[in-house]
Amino acid sequence: MRVGFVGTGTMGAAMASCLIDAGHALSVYDIRPEATAGLQARGARPAASPRAAAQGSEVVFLSLPGPEAVGQAALDPASGVLAGLAAGGALIDTTTNAPDMARRLAEACRARGIDMLDAPVSGRPPGMTVMAGGEAAVFARYRPLLAAMAGHIFHVGPAGSGCIAKLVTQYLGYANFVAALEGMMIAAKAGIDLGVLAEIVPLSAGASRTFDNIPRAVLTGTFAAGGTLDIVAKDLALACALARAVGAPAALGLCAHDLFSRAQAQGWGGEGFPVVARILERFADCELRARPSARQTRFAAEDPRRGSPRR
Repeated sequence: MRVGFVGTGTMGAAMASCLIDAGHALSVYDIRPEATAGLQARGARPAASPRAAAQGSEVVFLSLPGPEAVGQAALDPASGVLAGLAAGGALIDTTTNAPDMARRLAEACRARGIDMLDAPVSGRPPGMTVMAGGEAAVFARYRPLLAAMAGHIFHVGPAGSGCIAKLVTQYLGYANFVAALEGMMIAAKAGIDLGVLAEIVPLSAGASRTFDNIPRAVLTGTFAAGGTLDIVAKDLALACALARAVGAPAALGLCAHDLFSRAQAQGWGGEGFPVVARILERFADCELRARPSARQTRFAAEDPRRGSPRR
């Protein structure tokens, strides 16, 4: 199949690489031309714009930072994907996007005779999870293409539903992360060994994949993770906006977003999202540090990315 791919950053490049492995012919575009170099070395054809990536393609994927970038890349009348994608084609947006933007895009595609799925992802290819919104028949048609990149593929409902599912999972992950940090701060201020507690929590009611980032990235002081603080702040803002739009409570998410916003104000937006712990440390005048146990060191070496809420 002839596939256009717009947005070849860390996630986009990995997904596009899976499509190449599956035998598809790719045309690739990124606002940073150097981001397509690895894919070009594997046979992908570079495109000068999203429109150019769409011309001659049967399906175009988007993997972009957020709603504004999606609107520009897809809907710009001169350079956008829909200016180049022919009727009968399909647009699949894997961005963590706003549901309203996904619905707007779906309507624009419908008017041009183009299929559309909002299909944000979690994890890393080829075993990642896809949450797709759109018509059931369209989902069924392009499911084999998604299967080239993902191990878990769900049809959630009509246009915008995939984005809703992704935002809820992000809300759960990052609100949980802040709650876990607060719990560890209580322990630190009360004087118990955080290294021991970090071994207890995964075997208790407090266990979560998100907590696993704390011994690996916070207690060590490295704050390294798969997703940046800027990405998390954006996702939480979209999730809280969705909550307001549907009249749902979002007290925990709003508190978490406030902390991530404070960390952004410190200039830490490009760092791993666990760096938000430094804000809580300043509030409490206490650092969350501990020497990792032999078990934790072995665990991290076996799977250093376990638990990171991913793009």
